[in-house]
Amino acid sequence: VIPKITTMLYFALRAKHVPPNVNLCSKHFIQQLFPPLPILPNSTRVEMEELAKHGTTYPPEILGLLEEQVQELGLKDDWGETCVPSGGWTLNKDPVGRRNGKQPTQEMQNVITKTIEEAKARVSKKKVEANQCLTHKAIQETLDILRGATMIVYPMGLPPHEPIRLELENNEDLSGTQASAEVVDPNLAQLWFSGKEILRGKKMKDFVGNNEKTKIIVKISQVGKGAPGREPVMTEEERKQLMLQEYRRQEELKKLEADDDDDYHNAAWADGSTLKRSFQGLSNISWRPK
Repeated sequence: VIPKITTMLYFALRAKHVPPNVNLCSKHFIQQLFPPLPILPNSTRVEMEELAKHGTTYPPEILGLLEEQVQELGLKDDWGETCVPSGGWTLNKDPVGRRNGKQPTQEMQNVITKTIEEAKARVSKKKVEANQCLTHKAIQETLDILRGATMIVYPMGLPPHEPIRLELENNEDLSGTQASAEVVDPNLAQLWFSGKEILRGKKMKDFVGNNEKTKIIVKISQVGKGAPGREPVMTEEERKQLMLQEYRRQEELKKLEADDDDDYHNAAWADGSTLKRSFQGLSNISWRPK
């Protein structure tokens, strides 16, 4: 499974890690570059947040049914009775009816939320800005942290149909879901650099030369879907600074328009008696005690 690289998520490749004579776009190279390991997607983060609020999901036979329909059919959430959060739970019904409403205690909720924030920081794109590589080991450690948090909150484990468990075990079926669009088959993966397609069979030196200290940004897309989106010209911080400078300039222009043409008369250099007062020693007189 290869995560799709978009403008919000990209990987920086260093030529010193990839020799210039490496054959790019080969299946073996892509699988080495992006090993088959899931990365925390937004769907997993949302599911864990929902787990902290409304408990585990209903089994497939109950999912989507009203309470009256469940009672009429005689269905029961056996896994919900077995997989209960540690320390007890309070009822907090899921407004969309996907989860059983068994909300963990506040302490257990804090365990989940803190773990989510830590996991997001470990795989954040800010690591690229900090010149830190995202390694296979770091991803595995992040998954272990998430798995450990679920084991703390749910000592009996999560139900086998729970999306979080399926995601952590890399067994989730993404067919027919929006998340399936974020996955690229290694056989259909295509690398892009500087808005140009890196053709299969070429070598890295054909694009970046023989300088082993060159740093490039490579994106992945699916064959036949065109080039990925370009990076923004300015970062979010640079854009904010530019807007702030423009705002200040506009405020200065407004003040200049509001001033009268003879406003300079109030300036010290326009006072005709300044020289006279300086000879008489009357300048810089203050009535305040020193």
